[in-house]
Amino acid sequence: MADLYDRIRPSYPAEAAAWLLGPAPMKVVDLGAGTGIFSRVLANAGHEVIAVEPDAAMRSRIGSGITALEGSAERIPLPDASVDAVVAAQAYHWFHHDEAHPEIARVLRNGGVFGPIWNIRDESVDWVAAISKIAESEAQRVLHSPQPGFGQHFHPAERATFRHSVHHTTDTLVTLTRSRSYYLTATPERQAEVEAELRDLTTGLDEPFELPYITVALRTRRLPR
Repeated sequence: MADLYDRIRPSYPAEAAAWLLGPAPMKVVDLGAGTGIFSRVLANAGHEVIAVEPDAAMRSRIGSGITALEGSAERIPLPDASVDAVVAAQAYHWFHHDEAHPEIARVLRNGGVFGPIWNIRDESVDWVAAISKIAESEAQRVLHSPQPGFGQHFHPAERATFRHSVHHTTDTLVTLTRSRSYYLTATPERQAEVEAELRDLTTGLDEPFELPYITVALRTRRLPR
């Protein structure tokens, strides 16, 4: 599963990482890092990255040049006030917020950045909107949800969006869907239905076709202790 996730999930625009963190190198925790897809974007931008991920198979895919630690949003294995930024790529909506917010604040230096980020399919394109009628996405609601607050240790958040796209064929789109939690938890019968409906949806599209995304980023800073 970790190999599939790492191979098929979309990356993130470098512009989104720059908006979250700015141009100066930082010591950054990628929280709920998965296989390190966003960790690698940050490392390529010159940041020192610590990827914190509870799943050992996912951690094994993170790769060289990035420190990978076992942990979670509720239990970050780092000292107090030890990092400049914490990010969460496609992960924040899984956190237990009452525990995670104070823990994130604990490891951040005063003024440090907390930045959740999501890749969300661009449903302004009709055929892309139809994907969500076939197979729901746990992150899709983020685009239209009210702006969250991050608790007493943080300033109000800012929000920015970025557009990008990934080239797919029908087969790779089906493979992408196989990596999603709604597919993995479905019955075999429903999985077969989803695959058939996706293949019908993309009939007639020239391959490779572009799957457009909106990247949603939130940015807040830790208040002084």
